[in-house]
Amino acid sequence: MTATPGGPEDPRNPEAAARAIEVPEPAGGWGSMQGIAATELSQKAGPGALETLAHLNKPDGTACTSCAWVKPPNPSAFEFCENGAKATLWDLTRERCTPDFFAQHTVTELRALSAYDLENEGRLTEPMRYDAATDRYIRTTWDEAFAAIGAQLRTIPPEAMTFYASGKAALEPSYLYAAFARMLGHNNLPDSSNMCHETTSVGLKKVIGSPVGTCQLDDFEHCDAIFYLGQNPGTNSPRILHPLQQAVKRGCRIVVFNPLKEAGLVEFVNPQSPVQMLTGKATRLAHLYLQVRPGGDLAALMGVCKHVFARDTAARAAGEAPVLDDAFLAEHTHAFDAFRTKVDGTSWEALERASGVTRAEMEAAGQVYVEAKAVIGIYGMGLTQQVHGSEAIGMLVNLLLLRGNIGRKGAGCSPIRGHSNVQGQRTVGITEKVALAPVEKYREVLGLETPPQDGHNTAHFLEALLAGRNRAYVGLGGNLAMAVPDHERVHPAWRNMDLTVHIATRLNHTHLLPGKQSWILPCLVRSEEDIQASGNQFVSVEDSFSHIYSSMGRRKPASEHLLSETAILCELAKATLPFNPRWLWDEWRGDYARIRDLIARTYPDQFADMDRRMHEPGGFFRGNDARRRVWKTDSGKAEFTDPSVLNAGGDTSPEGALRLVTLRSNDQFNTTIYGHSDRLRGLSGERTIALISPAEIARLGLAEGQRITLVTAIEPETRRAVEGLKVVAYDLPAGTIAGYFPELNPLVPLALREKLSDTPASKGVPVLVEA
Repeated sequence: MTATPGGPEDPRNPEAAARAIEVPEPAGGWGSMQGIAATELSQKAGPGALETLAHLNKPDGTACTSCAWVKPPNPSAFEFCENGAKATLWDLTRERCTPDFFAQHTVTELRALSAYDLENEGRLTEPMRYDAATDRYIRTTWDEAFAAIGAQLRTIPPEAMTFYASGKAALEPSYLYAAFARMLGHNNLPDSSNMCHETTSVGLKKVIGSPVGTCQLDDFEHCDAIFYLGQNPGTNSPRILHPLQQAVKRGCRIVVFNPLKEAGLVEFVNPQSPVQMLTGKATRLAHLYLQVRPGGDLAALMGVCKHVFARDTAARAAGEAPVLDDAFLAEHTHAFDAFRTKVDGTSWEALERASGVTRAEMEAAGQVYVEAKAVIGIYGMGLTQQVHGSEAIGMLVNLLLLRGNIGRKGAGCSPIRGHSNVQGQRTVGITEKVALAPVEKYREVLGLETPPQDGHNTAHFLEALLAGRNRAYVGLGGNLAMAVPDHERVHPAWRNMDLTVHIATRLNHTHLLPGKQSWILPCLVRSEEDIQASGNQFVSVEDSFSHIYSSMGRRKPASEHLLSETAILCELAKATLPFNPRWLWDEWRGDYARIRDLIARTYPDQFADMDRRMHEPGGFFRGNDARRRVWKTDSGKAEFTDPSVLNAGGDTSPEGALRLVTLRSNDQFNTTIYGHSDRLRGLSGERTIALISPAEIARLGLAEGQRITLVTAIEPETRRAVEGLKVVAYDLPAGTIAGYFPELNPLVPLALREKLSDTPASKGVPVLVEA
């Protein structure tokens, strides 16, 4: 039967187009079980890992080291997802990377191995020291390591050292790490959020006064619509799929904005539903799916706002209730008129060009918004990793403000954080900005005078590195040298540092860029016992909803030589700093409750009675002013913003360039590669691929399977290229190309970054194809 033109089954109808989307397989389902099984087979974590998984993300259990999704007060039987299970099994592997392995290989040889092969050697077991004469890491002792590192740090000017944090370390070691840096005399405390959600910390704070999201888990039970932008839950945060599924089942409509048609936004089979697992019948998620160009979310959201204004004008003309929330706008917002003038003066044609989607699609999304009583806006790095990412976030906030969708039940803004405690690290002082540090409380609680100068974030650290000004690097986890842009410039400079220190669980490529002195200090994972003078220790973490939870490990450590992150930092500080009777490193190491007392005294409004409250089911909420409609902005109100561009990628692309979007696969967490399956995209095998639409392949005169070179299309004085990429046909917008992070990071210029936050603009890199 032929669909009626313009009718509900006409493929030109946006709702019908969303229903017609086909994906290789739904998110969840048996595929997720097979992914977990494959990781267990490769890592041989053993039956004990099942006990750890059974307690994952439950009250007083172990907090997952994967994403930062909420730990609910009433958890399900299995409160973990495919990614969380993989991360846990990876941590609990039976494989060991011992000093014997390092004795058999030079660092130069190891650098030639893939990230997967390096990490597959297993857990690090003993502290190691780099020996330049043999180009090998050799066994050392903890005492030797602490003494040598401390002695070296004392010789380096504070402004020439950097203390980086990856986002995994718990609140207790993170608090001490930030204090340690400032005791040494610097605020050079970049962290992993500098490369992903720093745009949220800066951009969201600018417009609503809060650097974090305003929603709570309960809001997902009361929303009528969810606008979901630039984030892939199937791969990056699968636990959110459960509340999304429940919302859809009660009638909530999800509107997706994404250059890729991601399975996790289209279909979901709940692995905890016997009916769905037996029948394979998936829940369809997206009511509308707007396949925007990279950076096109900004214009598409403006188009949604344009439709909302049109409907409001029509309603008032007809004597009906207005669509806009006039009372909220008058009491709680600033600069509305300027924003409306900008929207009214922007043509639909301009919005279509900048967004890559049609007026009909934007109007359909706008109608969903108009009809919804409560709307949640969710976003990820598709917004934050653009040159004008803050403006894209501002545009989402503009939309939410029109009908008062911030600060009431079922509504709000909810950025999805990537790492398990990255938000919490910022909360307890890991920041380069003096204005965000608890300066007065440091003075009161620790007798510490905070250095008055701002330190450097990750981008400024790399600039200092390239200029030869940064001489020491301490890494609290992570694989920073691979996660950053501009590898061909950065990596040689990395080796020129006087000192590199890595607190780590597994070997990675950053460790293989040793400075003149380099040390690997192996630590416990979160699921392992942390036995100190007062017994096994609890730690605490913060989720994306600003809740603080306890976590305790119960597995035996991978090696008797491992120390906790907290213990390592306390010993490093003792070996480096002069004695101060108020700096009680031995006491803090022996009982982490003493550190929590410091946190509570330093942040009394948020962390009072922390040591008790963190054990409550669901943790404790540290509060959010914007959720209470208290706007800590320059105007004292929520800010409407007038965008300077219509595409968040800016105007940097020369003639003929494509926009590169970097991605993570289903078998990946940040730079950790668990395997080579990207099943939700129908891909597997090698990672050196370039996804291009069939029409773009034909336009460029390419053939599927052909090997090409991608070359950065800006800053031509520096050639940045990645060779040998296999062309793979994939459904993408015109002018778009996609490939894997971090393999394509060499194409991202350090200078291509978000205007306010300095976050790398990795979701919109102008590139040219060389066949």
